[in-house]
Amino acid sequence: MPKKVESVLYVRLPCWKIYPGGVVYVADHVHKHRPDVRQEILDMALIPDAQRRRALDERIERLQPDVVAFSWRNMQTFGPHPENDALDVVMNYDFSPSLFAKTKSIKDAVSIIWDYAASRINNFRFMRTVRRRLPDTRIVVGGTAVSIFAKYVIEKCPNNTTVVVGEGEDAMLSIVNGSATPQGDFFHKDEAGAVRRGCRQTPFELPQSTAVDFEYIESVFPEFRDYLDDYIGVQTKRGCPYQCHFCLYNKIEGHRQRYREPSEIAKEVEILNKKYGAKKIWFTDAQFCSTLRSTRHVEKIMDELLARKTDIQWSGYLRLNHLTPEIANKMLATGLCSIDLSFTGSQDIIDNLTLGYKLEQQMEAFRMFKEGGHRDQKIKLYIPLNAPGETRETLKGTIAKIDELYGMFGRDNVLPFIFFIGIQPGTPVERYLIERGYLADDYNPLTLNPFVIKKLLYNPPPLGKLIGQAYLDALAMSDGNASDEYIGRRVMDLLSIQLSNEDRSPIASNQPRQRILTGGAVPKEPAVH
Repeated sequence: MPKKVESVLYVRLPCWKIYPGGVVYVADHVHKHRPDVRQEILDMALIPDAQRRRALDERIERLQPDVVAFSWRNMQTFGPHPENDALDVVMNYDFSPSLFAKTKSIKDAVSIIWDYAASRINNFRFMRTVRRRLPDTRIVVGGTAVSIFAKYVIEKCPNNTTVVVGEGEDAMLSIVNGSATPQGDFFHKDEAGAVRRGCRQTPFELPQSTAVDFEYIESVFPEFRDYLDDYIGVQTKRGCPYQCHFCLYNKIEGHRQRYREPSEIAKEVEILNKKYGAKKIWFTDAQFCSTLRSTRHVEKIMDELLARKTDIQWSGYLRLNHLTPEIANKMLATGLCSIDLSFTGSQDIIDNLTLGYKLEQQMEAFRMFKEGGHRDQKIKLYIPLNAPGETRETLKGTIAKIDELYGMFGRDNVLPFIFFIGIQPGTPVERYLIERGYLADDYNPLTLNPFVIKKLLYNPPPLGKLIGQAYLDALAMSDGNASDEYIGRRVMDLLSIQLSNEDRSPIASNQPRQRILTGGAVPKEPAVH
């Protein structure tokens, strides 16, 4: 029988410095329902590697927590990471004509894989440290990575561990309240090492999620202030009704969208802005506005922000199906600083990936922003290059639409991100690729085999080489020199040149390709994968 919980230690496992919004929301929720429970947050993202074990030991010794909850953000080797770039490594290994570059890419790949393997080992060591020091303490593991790979994680966790899939507020509260079977989706390994699965019966009622009590959060997490000069995550809803072939949000958060009260969202933003001086807000929803209902919800949030006269810059992943000129105007008036969205200039690719919108709808929404007073807000296009179904013609269509956006907003304001689909377990694109023999049906999505990892960053023939060489040419042009050009634009320029050359000379596509190294230097920008 679980003992009464009097204290909880949240341990944010090492990752790059990014606001720990999930942990903050969970700790805030538990405090509002059980203010008697002592909570503390230990954020290892802010602690040097050599000091992390000692920091955990000291916090355990002082608090003697009844529950230790680990938050694990990153797990897959090729996942986005500011401190290494798997995309550059793969491109150089596959497509560089330079033996030096290929050799260096092998060395870099070994380093990346080593770092990720060591990170996983260390994270499980942190858990075993807790179990050794506090044999009766309940261990909980959650976070973005764990929600995707829970069944793999639970195998390596100590006994008496619960792995939470998806939302953690009600699961953690039920654990704090002494429940042997937490609410929500979870895997549990008991004292004997046996694993059982629990499935969510009812979704977490997000409307009860009031504005975060940041005064309390600061009292249990003083380092909270270290994040105020960058983007702070604020969530407005959960759930996604779409079935995009490469995405798992609809499984992690459910298909039904659930909404926080617009007044509470705006209050949260206002407190961050006016009390703590935060200027940058990132709305962390799967997509900030997507369905007709959620777009109306966004408009109410904009109305609340306007009424409170907040002074912020904000963004989030947008879907623009149901945008109206009025909403576009309100977005710009409340501080929209960039328009971030998935983009392809081909309706065929949109349909193949079941993205659920019409290209012309998206282009019309861009026109609304332009007519609504767009100034210098960046247009960030996350382009799933070489997705299943991509052809030279669909690629030309994407280039043409990007050119149209250059004309609409100015070239300097349009940022195409070089983005390849990362294969995630349980997605339709994974099933598609297994059925066609691209992946073995028993492959390990957490493998450290570099040749399998390379396949999970999907960029197959015949277009893979064309895109890869354009990417490497763009990198070669940068050469570390300062310029106002941007690498994503340069890649699309080089693809346009190569495709045009092939159109003019049918023989050219069968001839060895000359590297295109003319033009100005470009600084390297982080690729999104």
